[in-house]
Amino acid sequence: MTDWLKEALEIEPELIELRHTLHRRPEEGNHEFFTSDLLVSELEKCGVEIRRMMETAAVGILRGAYPGPTAALRTDMDALPVKEETGLPFSSENEGLMHACGHDIHMTALIGAARLLAKHRDEMHGNVVFLLQPAEENIGGAERMIHNGALEGVDAVFGAHCNPALKAGTIGIKYGIFYAASTRFNVTVHGKGCHGAEPENGIDPLYAACRMCTKLKELTGVHNGLRDVVSVGLIRAGKARNIIPDEAYFMGILRTKGFANRDMMTQKIIDTIMEIEEETGVYCEIEVFYAYPGVINHDEETALAEKAAKKVLSAENVKVMEEGTMTSEDFGYFLLERPGSFYHIGVESEAGLHSPRFNPDESAIAKAAAVHAAVLTEYLEEHKEK
Repeated sequence: MTDWLKEALEIEPELIELRHTLHRRPEEGNHEFFTSDLLVSELEKCGVEIRRMMETAAVGILRGAYPGPTAALRTDMDALPVKEETGLPFSSENEGLMHACGHDIHMTALIGAARLLAKHRDEMHGNVVFLLQPAEENIGGAERMIHNGALEGVDAVFGAHCNPALKAGTIGIKYGIFYAASTRFNVTVHGKGCHGAEPENGIDPLYAACRMCTKLKELTGVHNGLRDVVSVGLIRAGKARNIIPDEAYFMGILRTKGFANRDMMTQKIIDTIMEIEEETGVYCEIEVFYAYPGVINHDEETALAEKAAKKVLSAENVKVMEEGTMTSEDFGYFLLERPGSFYHIGVESEAGLHSPRFNPDESAIAKAAAVHAAVLTEYLEEHKEK
């Protein structure tokens, strides 16, 4: 049996150096040109066949020596508009951009897995596909990659994300609903402007908008046994302290576990706005956009990932998580198309994701690469023709 961890630790210094290079050169979504080129170059060294798409996206395939199924591993590539404050010697050289969500860890672990698997391709029954995805942090690249044929021939898909709350060298496994579905809403509240001293001569859209925002916040809670969160992050109105404006504008996001609550809570948001609209005499334009679908893991593939991770890291370093997260992740689009599982890589950082001081433990990289390789080969072995 292959000792994936031993082999991963042998290339750990090279993987860490690659991570430093990626960290120094963060790029925003759909502009990951240097990043994509570097990753493609690393995959080609492993004998991976590359197909480019969508300017910065790429799909690579490592063909095994024997026929069999095809399993995919995805990494995201984009950085965040964050000014780095870590003080690290390999800090971002691109002003105002930082890998503050660990995508540099994700990318390096994927390259590590590719290097490990390439050494054993003569033993592989089937193929491994590597998905290099842009724009996870903004408009989402997963759905567009699917529309461009990234999953053609793929039987199952796996991926992972850093978790600063988990100790480095551990893996977090979650069955079922993992990440929340997100729904964005924009509301323009039309009123009638007037002098602030004579509010009876107007219709105050700012007052109505504030009431709406307060009431929407109160929708956060547990419904049908699942947590839902409503947040308003921006409100804009007026130009002077003594003038009631003609209109106000606010925007927010709904996060739900699963699709049933998404539909129910979206209607609650609309009903709440319309109720206050009627009470205050304003007129509202409401825009609702279903965004990321959430991540809902498939039980069979999640059990496989748990088993493979335990073989690499031992049982005490594989944590089955009871609670998911209310954050969003567009990996869920892949899981709507193919069975698979998304798991967490422990990186133990005092500063959390999206913080300018986020500093993940690099010892997680080789361990994550080993787990990825074990998960993918476990799938190929379990699904090869007998």
